[in-house]
Amino acid sequence: MVNFPLPRIDNDGVLHSLLLKHCSFKPGNIWEDPEGKHKIGCIDAANGKAITTLLDKQKSSLAVHDPPYNFVAFDERDLEKFIDWSKGWIKNTYDSLLPDSSLYIWLGADQNNHFQPLPDFISMMRKSGFNSRSFITMRNQRGYGTQKNWMSVRQELLFYTKGNPFFDINSEYTDIPKILRGYYKKVNGKVTENFERGKSEFIRAGNVWVDIQQVFYRMEENVNGCYAQKPLKAITRIIEASSKANDIVLDFFAHSGTTLIASEITGRKCYTCDIDPVYCEIARRRLENYRTTGKTGWQNSNPFEEEILDDDELKNYLKEEYQIQIPERQGQKIVL
Repeated sequence: MVNFPLPRIDNDGVLHSLLLKHCSFKPGNIWEDPEGKHKIGCIDAANGKAITTLLDKQKSSLAVHDPPYNFVAFDERDLEKFIDWSKGWIKNTYDSLLPDSSLYIWLGADQNNHFQPLPDFISMMRKSGFNSRSFITMRNQRGYGTQKNWMSVRQELLFYTKGNPFFDINSEYTDIPKILRGYYKKVNGKVTENFERGKSEFIRAGNVWVDIQQVFYRMEENVNGCYAQKPLKAITRIIEASSKANDIVLDFFAHSGTTLIASEITGRKCYTCDIDPVYCEIARRRLENYRTTGKTGWQNSNPFEEEILDDDELKNYLKEEYQIQIPERQGQKIVL
């Protein structure tokens, strides 16, 4: 198996421009799934008219957003811009959802800068029309080490609702065996523990998720080039708990296409978008690759493998800038 990774795209403007010419998406384009399930729009999430076109008079029961909250340095001016921009896509989300619906938002907290943008974003949401429901923490297996602070091993997930949406509390049991003692309760005069009362040998998901593997390069679902993609298991858990089969799931920040793949796997329709044509292209290719091969990502390759092999400019850039050993074609095979 050939190891053919793609460097992080968002940090390299040259690489991004070289990949852009191999994308079928242009700003304003909306791709419609030939199987009639999904849509991908190359549009700005804060553009209400564009989002209305994407939905085409349909409404969604669930939105799962992972905005690029770490693209600003979070000084006071940039933070204000981020919050003002967020007001736009939050309003568009509200308008795109059914009267009874759910919203999940992945959002970071810079512990070295007053935990921004989380506090200002939460304050902004108080006037959004959504109701706060839970603050979920997902534990990373690999943290960000430091000698002068506690290691950061969590990601924040905000759960909001509109109206009184469907929620299947029994939809997801974790892989964690019920080994922790505690949760004592008196039942029929007898003091029992939590593992005695429950029917399952596993712990049901709460608002602290410690059973989900952080995505890294050795996993099949890894999409080389996409930084900090969310695990399929996390998105699947959200979709199964807060939507029903054939519902529309919204995702305004497609990135690696995880919500799109999770919707395909769980039998939902996904209407997603991204302002960047490269990520729209990656999301579409990931869906097509899954339907063709059954694989959820490119563990040992990348979405633009064929183009890189035939594009001397792109090939030479990767070799010179990153010292990546580019494979060569030998007949029908690709070898190093």
